[in-house]
Amino acid sequence: MTTAPLLVLCALGPEVWALRGGDWRGSPGGSPVLVRTGVGRRRASVAVRRLLGSAPGGYGAVVVAGFGAALGPGVLPGDVVAADGVRDAEGHLYPVGSGSELTRALKGRGLTVHTGVHHTADHVVRGIERRALHLQGALAVDMEAAAVLAALREVRPALPAAVLRVVVDTPERELLRPGTLPAGVRAWRTLRATVPALVDWYRQESAPRPADLNHPTSSTLPQEAS
Repeated sequence: MTTAPLLVLCALGPEVWALRGGDWRGSPGGSPVLVRTGVGRRRASVAVRRLLGSAPGGYGAVVVAGFGAALGPGVLPGDVVAADGVRDAEGHLYPVGSGSELTRALKGRGLTVHTGVHHTADHVVRGIERRALHLQGALAVDMEAAAVLAALREVRPALPAAVLRVVVDTPERELLRPGTLPAGVRAWRTLRATVPALVDWYRQESAPRPADLNHPTSSTLPQEAS
């Protein structure tokens, strides 16, 4: 089993706060490294490249987690959307192989979970644009995940990654402005409740495969402050 910590990336301070207070007991590598990247693709890309560049091999997996918006009916505030793919504004699709395993872990902890494609936008998506993205197959929208996955593809393509969003707003109840959380308290509590499932997923992801048992490796890394 890896001794490297899990790297968890969030755009906003309240997201980091919610996750930091969760139950991370049993997580491989000890407490996770929680980092606030700031909002948007550019900030997320700079942050992940800096973190991975300064600590090559020092993290066991990367999770992008936080709040997001639902794009179609049937997904309610407080639901979790686990990504099995992330698409950017230019149409590039980044597959996320952890989607089904993370979904099982989240459901096993009693959470309402949907699995599907996330769309990473450069702005807050509303109205007709939201419906159009849903018709193109996306379930949720964020502003960072695609940039993180693009950077991983270039810098650490073998590093396991997972993406989840807790839904704050829906087509029926849209955000008035970035940072406004009409269903914020419920979403914040749900995000904190995802932590044991993230530990379950990471424990499974970092468990030795049969081929690894003959070639055990370990790595350690001083943790960074967010």
